[in-house]
Amino acid sequence: MAQKERDIGMMYGSRDTATFLGLPSCPDLKSLDAGIAILGIGCATPYASVGAYCADAPAAIRATMARYSAMASHYDFDLEGPLLGPSHKSVVDCGDLDVDEADAAANRRNIKAAISTVLDRGAVPVVIGGDDSVPIPMFQAFEGRGRYTILQLDAHIDFRDEVDGEHLGLSSTMRRASELPFIESIIAVGQRNVGSARPADYEEALARGVKFISGREIQAKGIGRALDFILPGSNVLITFDCDALDPSIMPSVIGRAPGGLSYWQAIELISGVAERARIAAFDLVEFMPSRDVSGMGALTAGRILANVIGLLARDGG
Repeated sequence: MAQKERDIGMMYGSRDTATFLGLPSCPDLKSLDAGIAILGIGCATPYASVGAYCADAPAAIRATMARYSAMASHYDFDLEGPLLGPSHKSVVDCGDLDVDEADAAANRRNIKAAISTVLDRGAVPVVIGGDDSVPIPMFQAFEGRGRYTILQLDAHIDFRDEVDGEHLGLSSTMRRASELPFIESIIAVGQRNVGSARPADYEEALARGVKFISGREIQAKGIGRALDFILPGSNVLITFDCDALDPSIMPSVIGRAPGGLSYWQAIELISGVAERARIAAFDLVEFMPSRDVSGMGALTAGRILANVIGLLARDGG
């Protein structure tokens, strides 16, 4: 019988748990009664060439963070206090949405409906993805609920009109977002290396008002310029592609490229948004468990999610 891997959580009584950090479960969205709702969404519109390569991401991230389930009330130096303090919004894990790699249209309908239900129940959705097409129906669920800014953290601009005839796949996410009339602005942070975008796609993004702060600019000038574009009091949808991070801390992506954001750059950027605006939703996508190295990527993704939850729970979003 194989011996269970020893880790720090064993010393403090952490246990195997199906929910993120052992938080309470709420599998029925219609009975949701919480300020923050975590939802796993493994895929939306996968390309035939790669399939649903991030489908196992929610389970992998939850499994890695289970070792810290006994420590959610401990002092967290990233948050300068416990994850959930004495006065905080309630947080529940709603499990994973059923998705079908062979039925992208149904996936999109189900994602939009699920996020709409979360919003109707008065909760902020925190989505664990999933490929980078998941945000398209998530954004669509905000129609009729106000006006929003999108903050995109990503190595790529995702502004293709289509790839192999598919207009709703992961390379088209931000182009589709730019077409939504309730999206006031798009701020794209961390672009580097090469991706699917051609020069014409980049020019089209500029023409539609996308504000780019590249990885190179972040390295030279810091995150302040990105935060300058966040209007005080605005509603912000944050979409976080894991390949925005440097592969030294996030190897678990399909297109690794050197020069990505550090952990602290990402955390300070999200914290800066929470200080000046309202985080109306957060999704983390493009985590690829099969490319992880010793669970490092899952831990980094889990810690980013923990920071977001902690900020939201403190009314810092």
